[in-house]
Amino acid sequence: MALDSLHDLYVEELKDLYSAENQLLKALPKMAKAASAPELKAAFTEHLEVTRGQVGRLETIFADLGVSPKGKKCKAMEGLIEEGKEILEEDGEPAVIDAALIGAAQRVEHYEMAGYGCVRTFARLLGYTKAEKLLQATLDEEGEADKALTELAETVINIEAEAEGDDEEVPAQRNGKTSSKPVRK
Repeated sequence: MALDSLHDLYVEELKDLYSAENQLLKALPKMAKAASAPELKAAFTEHLEVTRGQVGRLETIFADLGVSPKGKKCKAMEGLIEEGKEILEEDGEPAVIDAALIGAAQRVEHYEMAGYGCVRTFARLLGYTKAEKLLQATLDEEGEADKALTELAETVINIEAEAEGDDEEVPAQRNGKTSSKPVRK
């Protein structure tokens, strides 16, 4: 599709988000299965249900436009999911793997927030009031998911990950110089 108007760009960006969300529908169950912390499993499972609702909203917007949502693959989401798959293949301490999964999930959330913020603004400028409200609802959900992941990381997962490595030897940096002494984190 040629990008000759803001409407054309709006449709292309919506298709990109539709592809992204559908890729996430396949990735989230794998992330939930890989998570060791029950709270993180629950967060991924809950976001799977939220994502289904977001796909439904996008389908409503496409129906209102009379346009098919198919025809585009979100390469950025494909890359983010591929990075997440690398984490799933790693060996390591469960809490550290969980911390890595949260990082991967937050990169996804930030990508989605950027995308939804753009299309919401396009909808507003184009006078698509219903779509603007639907897109804002999704943007709000993505922000809530990011905040929930941050809270889970800061109050549980990262603390457990740090505790799992307490007795390891790590290079300490002080004043720009590296020491190889064991350091208590």
